Amino acid sequence: MAVTSSTESEQRRAQLLAILERDNIIRLAEAATALDVSAMTIRRDLADLESEGLLRRVRGGAISVIGPRPYGERQSVHSRAKDVIAEKALALVPRFGSVAFDASTTVGTLAARVGPRSGLVASTNCYPTYAALKGNPGVTPILIGGETEESTDTFVGPLAVQAAESLRYLKFFCSASAIDAEFGTTEVSLAEAQMKRAFTRVSKDVVLCVDSSKLSQEATASALELGRIATLITELSPGDPRLEPFRDKVEIR
Repeated sequence: MAVTSSTESEQRRAQLLAILERDNIIRLAEAATALDVSAMTIRRDLADLESEGLLRRVRGGAISVIGPRPYGERQSVHSRAKDVIAEKALALVPRFGSVAFDASTTVGTLAARVGPRSGLVASTNCYPTYAALKGNPGVTPILIGGETEESTDTFVGPLAVQAAESLRYLKFFCSASAIDAEFGTTEVSLAEAQMKRAFTRVSKDVVLCVDSSKLSQEATASALELGRIATLITELSPGDPRLEPFRDKVEIR
């Protein structure tokens, strides 16, 4: 009987993680109904999953953990949202001039759709993004090298900052680990935040591309103030109430 109970518990927790992946949030009452168990059982499951670092409990349920992950692992998370965001952002990529792309997988999805241009220089501190841009007619990709951030598979550090600031950009396309209407964007590491600020210092406009799971959240290291962000792009409709805290502070698409 204990084996059966243990198996049921494992299956239930896998279902909870699937709900979190799909909806970006687990709502306690809805999960209890969907899985046909008590709210107390769901609370225990969420406590166990939190102790394993797989989610973070909040009032009424749980949300995703904000932490460093390798590029390949991040790439498959919220992939449908990234596709929608990339389609919206593509219209803002200029035909020529210089732009910067950060090392996020959301912006990497955008980079894969850039296609032919007529004289676009595109800098990035992420090799997969560089590879996605390479070979497009009229596009000159520049890989910003430096120290490797092992936890996120990106290039960071003093040399990367110096290289990033050696050009001037019409637009900087970036994402964030989290964004809050009061504190701005935050990142999972100081090195990542430093790179975002470096690109921002030499960019005319900043286009922030984030999925809705990152709204009204905070990570570890402060990066950009909202006043420095020109456009906020999510997978949501611009009129979605979840965007209300940001509505008077940035352009929303």
